[in-house]
Amino acid sequence: MTRIFVTGGSGFVATHILHQLLEEGHSVVTSVRTEEKGQALKKSFSNAKKGHLDFVIVKDVAVEGAFDNVIKSDPPFETVIHTSSPFHENVKDVKKDFLDPAIIGTVGLLKAVKKSAPTVKRVITSSFAAIYDAEKGNRPGHTYSEKDWNPVTEEDAIKNPEQNGYRASKTFAEKKAWEFVETQKPNFSLATINPPLVFGPVNSHLANLHEDLNTSNQRIRDVAYGKLEKSELLSTRPSLWVDVRDVARAHIAAAQVKDAANKRFFVVTGFFKNREIVDIVRKEFPDLAKNLPKDDHSNVSAAGNGSAKAPTGNGSAKGSQHGSHPEEGIYGFDNSRSRDILGIKYKPFHESLVETVKSLQDVSHKA
Repeated sequence: MTRIFVTGGSGFVATHILHQLLEEGHSVVTSVRTEEKGQALKKSFSNAKKGHLDFVIVKDVAVEGAFDNVIKSDPPFETVIHTSSPFHENVKDVKKDFLDPAIIGTVGLLKAVKKSAPTVKRVITSSFAAIYDAEKGNRPGHTYSEKDWNPVTEEDAIKNPEQNGYRASKTFAEKKAWEFVETQKPNFSLATINPPLVFGPVNSHLANLHEDLNTSNQRIRDVAYGKLEKSELLSTRPSLWVDVRDVARAHIAAAQVKDAANKRFFVVTGFFKNREIVDIVRKEFPDLAKNLPKDDHSNVSAAGNGSAKAPTGNGSAKGSQHGSHPEEGIYGFDNSRSRDILGIKYKPFHESLVETVKSLQDVSHKA
């Protein structure tokens, strides 16, 4: 059994990390912003072994020293998984809402671990936003991998906070983390998990589908419950995605596998389009068909790895029409490091989507 500290425990990815850690028998302490969130979390994991899950309150990760006391533990922590960072669209102050919490929170945590938790051997943090260059668009012929860095600047984030605020925060935070390890020479190694859009079953402690639903899954909710116009369904270009359970597994494997030390991991399954969501929901959930646009038999199959078949290697996508991939092509991706070192076997889109919608229905019926 390993004792592990997970930040942002009530978040979408974090709750799946907690679930898998507890299933493996580890002892976990997680940080949350409020007592209410902590109690709700413990209730949702009521089947966990006694003493294997506890929480601490960190109201604001952007406050200097926020983790100084909570990182001290008896027995001591061996691993830290850092997931707490904002991702929302209602940005009022890009520096306050995105940049400060991500950068100060990440560096502050690393400082606290170095100072007060010498037994920690590995720290894990994340996001694909630190890899993807949105300004390059479809970028046919390019293959994204761990070698890529988002060139976004603070000026870009301030000028266009809704587009660049989150991406800048994750890019700057990860760069600061690597800089800290390079200059401070702590006892621990670092690994970063870089996923794109993260889909998958939502957590049972959600009160409803409007509060606290992760941003990526809001897309599936909006399609399934008729909140997107048909034009929007057909016009969006393909995007990369991954199932939350694979992301959680990658975090844990990166903490456990020796060869994962001091590496980035691009954790991605493949491409999807909104119209694929429509077709799968129509087939698997007849009761939701009334919320969907009329079936026009468009060709919507993904030419890349975002289709129902799980990918076994690198991926790219080219030409078609009516809501599929653009004729000129689109960037590819290389997830080989995550498969080879972490052993990730990615879930297919159809399976992930069906289980996601079922979980959304469960929350909707509960509310």
